Amino acid sequence: MLPTVLTPVPFAPEISLHLVTQPVGLFDLTGGEFHSDQPPPFWAFAWAGGQALARHLLDDPAVVAGRRVLDVATGSGVAAVAAAYCGAAAVACTDLDPAAVQAAHRNASANGLSLVGRLDGHPEVVLAGDVFYSPIVAPKMIATLREARKNGATVLVGDPGRGFFPGRLFELVTEYVVPVPAVLEETEALTTGVWRMK
Repeated sequence: MLPTVLTPVPFAPEISLHLVTQPVGLFDLTGGEFHSDQPPPFWAFAWAGGQALARHLLDDPAVVAGRRVLDVATGSGVAAVAAAYCGAAAVACTDLDPAAVQAAHRNASANGLSLVGRLDGHPEVVLAGDVFYSPIVAPKMIATLREARKNGATVLVGDPGRGFFPGRLFELVTEYVVPVPAVLEETEALTTGVWRMK
C-alpha cells in the first residue's frame, strides 16, 4: 500500500479516507508508467464522481437506508462508505483492482463501519463514480449497469463530464461543484452530476 493519511473527504467531511495527500498525480505514483497488468492506484484519491455520490447520499440517506447496495469500480470506496454511513442494510463493493477493494474495506473500518464481501440477492441500489473515463471501460460499464437496472436496481452514477459518459441513458438528479486536486484534474473544482439510469 502507498503512504496515505486518514483525511476528511473534501466534499463529504463526515467521512474520512486513507488518501494520498501530497501533490502528486495518478501516474507519479507508478513511476510515470502504466502497466496493463497492474492498475494505477485510483483508490488513493477521492475522485469527483465518488465525492458527488457520497454527498448526495449524505444529504438524502433514504436513497440507500435499509437497502442492499453495490458500489461498482469502488476506488477509494467513498460512495460505499457513505452508503454504509447512511444506514444501508448491506454494502458490497467491486473493482478490477483488488487493492481498491482492500482500500474500501479499510476506509469503512476507519469510519467505524463495515462492508460485506458479497450481497445476498441482487443489489437494490448500484453506485458508480467516475467510471466513463475510457473508450475501453465505458461499454463494459454500460453493460454492467444496464444488467443491474434490468434486475430492478436504482442505478446512480457520479460523473464530472468524463468523455465517454452516455448521457442519453441517464437523467440528472442533482449537480455539485466538487473540489478536486489540481494535480489530478488541472482544475481545483469540477461540476459533477449525479445521474439516475433510465
